[in-house]
Amino acid sequence: MTTLAMPKAHGDKPIKGLGAKWYAASTAEALKDYTELAQRIASQLPEGSAVLEVAPGPGYLSIELAKLGSYSITGLDLSADFVKIAGRKAAEAGVKVDFQQGSASSLPFPKESFDFLVCRAAFKNFGNPVGALREMSRVLKPGGRGLIIDLRRDASKEGIRHHVDRMGFTGFNRMLNRQIFKLFLLKSAYTKAELEEMLAQAQFSSVRIEEEEIGLEILLTK
Repeated sequence: MTTLAMPKAHGDKPIKGLGAKWYAASTAEALKDYTELAQRIASQLPEGSAVLEVAPGPGYLSIELAKLGSYSITGLDLSADFVKIAGRKAAEAGVKVDFQQGSASSLPFPKESFDFLVCRAAFKNFGNPVGALREMSRVLKPGGRGLIIDLRRDASKEGIRHHVDRMGFTGFNRMLNRQIFKLFLLKSAYTKAELEEMLAQAQFSSVRIEEEEIGLEILLTK
């Protein structure tokens, strides 16, 4: 067993209280990103698909996806505050998403429950990343697909600056997000090689990793 299979020293840490409220308000400024990703996912999903979003935070992606089709969508987040925020925002949007509290490394669902799962900008924070990957495989139906999108540790400072600028943050939030990327998020992120090593320990029939400007897209098939 490699060291990557072991839980991170910090364990899983839910975002709570004012931190959750700030994150929800800050990322709302980047709603265009969530909308575009939801449209891309919907273009590949049959109506009626069972979808799981792992670590949805304030729920923007699941909510945008729910607007686009008759999917059965579940969002699972470690933070009870995010579950409350996401549930409220889904109700305000007039869509149905089942937001629940739980851990990515111990998903509270039967095996082969979902046709598709997505995890955006959260995988690097998981205390037990290999455990989370194994759980993702377990809850996917045979032939089911997954998409993990996250930062890569070797992203350039220029790339991060361009990315934050394109996300639509204004004023103080733009400056603050640049610093968060540089000082905190990069330290938790993985390289492509590290992810390949972890994915080899989970049961997927097909894995493809695509490098983006500052991140990685991992496309999985059960």
